Amino acid sequence: MATCGEVLVKLLEGYGVEQVFGIPGVHTVELYRGLARSSIRHVTPRHEQGAGFMADGYARVSGQPGVCFIITGPGMTNITTAMGQAYADSIPMLVISSVQSRSQLGGGRGKLHELPNQAALVSGVAAFSHTLLSVAELPGVLARAFAMFQAGRPRPVHIEIPLDVLVENADALLASVPVNVSRAGAAPAAVQQMAAMLATARRPLILAGGGAIEAGAEVTALAERLGAPVALTINAKGLLPSRHPLLIGSTQSLVATRALVAEADVVLAIGTELAETDYDVTFAGGFEIPGALLRIDIDPDQTVRNYPPRLALVADARSAAAALLDALGRQPMAEHYQDWGAARAARLRADLSNHWDASTRAQTVFLDNVLQALPDAVFVGDSTQPVYTGNLTFNPEQPRRWFNSSTGYGTLGYALPAAIGAWLGGKDQGHGRPPVVCLIGDGGLQFTLPELASAVEARVPVIVLLWNNQGYEEIKKYMLNRAIEPVGVDIYTPDFIGVAKALGCFAQAVEDTASLRAALLTARERQGPTLIEIDQEVWTSKC
Repeated sequence: MATCGEVLVKLLEGYGVEQVFGIPGVHTVELYRGLARSSIRHVTPRHEQGAGFMADGYARVSGQPGVCFIITGPGMTNITTAMGQAYADSIPMLVISSVQSRSQLGGGRGKLHELPNQAALVSGVAAFSHTLLSVAELPGVLARAFAMFQAGRPRPVHIEIPLDVLVENADALLASVPVNVSRAGAAPAAVQQMAAMLATARRPLILAGGGAIEAGAEVTALAERLGAPVALTINAKGLLPSRHPLLIGSTQSLVATRALVAEADVVLAIGTELAETDYDVTFAGGFEIPGALLRIDIDPDQTVRNYPPRLALVADARSAAAALLDALGRQPMAEHYQDWGAARAARLRADLSNHWDASTRAQTVFLDNVLQALPDAVFVGDSTQPVYTGNLTFNPEQPRRWFNSSTGYGTLGYALPAAIGAWLGGKDQGHGRPPVVCLIGDGGLQFTLPELASAVEARVPVIVLLWNNQGYEEIKKYMLNRAIEPVGVDIYTPDFIGVAKALGCFAQAVEDTASLRAALLTARERQGPTLIEIDQEVWTSKC
């Protein structure tokens, strides 16, 4: 007899799942009966929040949903923070949990791991939560989840399986096959309308977000056809290569870039929420789009949020950009105003470069040296100062190479487990997988420090760059700027090198660019994780 848990694993294999993150418990062991005989790799984090962050990093690099097996009750309360980050950034994540038996749901009888309503608990951080009340529902609910991952706006999905359903006979489902769904194409009439507006623009501009991450070639060609400067959100970095003359980076929160956006007569926003953490991180307002706004998004609801458009198109970003490019090829283009396009983008880049302060420059030198030592690296960041700087100054050559938790939900402790997942989601490029660099501060690392042991156990060679400023310095500055006496920000700083070594990692401190680059090159060759500590004060004084 094949149980529901065993058939679930078989169906996941059919959908191409190669990796699962989870901590086995008495309420999930039936999921592992099938997993042990499958081709799916399992990684055990040290906390369910770590499982969620690992799944998030895996999904961002691989483009496939990260999958977690999570125990009832505390496992689900632990993973909700990670689900919140994935929800905010539209990351595909499948969380499969156990729950009390059907006859005991909501019973309040003090059962082990019991919650009054587990599905309701996670409803705010999931696209949907489904309780599997019959084994026969399994293929349908998985099809629904993967349809959203493949063709809609991807976000976490939660499926909970009662303990009695997990062991039900599922032989009748052994012949079930995956259902694959294609994304919606662009409506021809809407494409023609957009193309007509773009063709007459004399100062066009493109804002591209994480929803356009698979449309790099099409967005680049569209920008070149229009002669439009391109601003990217943090999750879209790498959509245009770093030296492209039309790229203006991810500086929409800065006054100079806002002025450029305000000059545009037509703005095309593709796969972006136009939300605060990408466009107004000063939290003071001021980002405006006075020109005609055109929006393309896979989510119809999102096309009218934050900034209402003149015209909206609900479609996959790649097919929509390709259709627009084709339509523009058949239309005469208006002449640009003088000093627009590449010339205006170059002037903006020069203006910004001349106004970076000493701290920003020092952290940019730090990031540039990492990139020079590891040119193919994936950078996974936390909420920490080099990440804030990199969000403004760093431009990778390809997408899926720079992402972090300082946008969207904004959780701390994300970077280490997400970096582990990112390495597992990477593909061999002929000379091994790309190295993965974790950028994290001393405060953030203390949230998920035990996950170093997970990396050792899984033999994941993640490189942890610890930016140590002995506390929550950014919040301390914020308090001082608001005339608030700092409280709770000067926290105890442990011996991170000693702790990392105790957990099985190699660890060292570096003080300058030469020692950093040497440490990075050596770390790349290791079979397990490396922690490299950088003291902010020492680094800034020398660089």
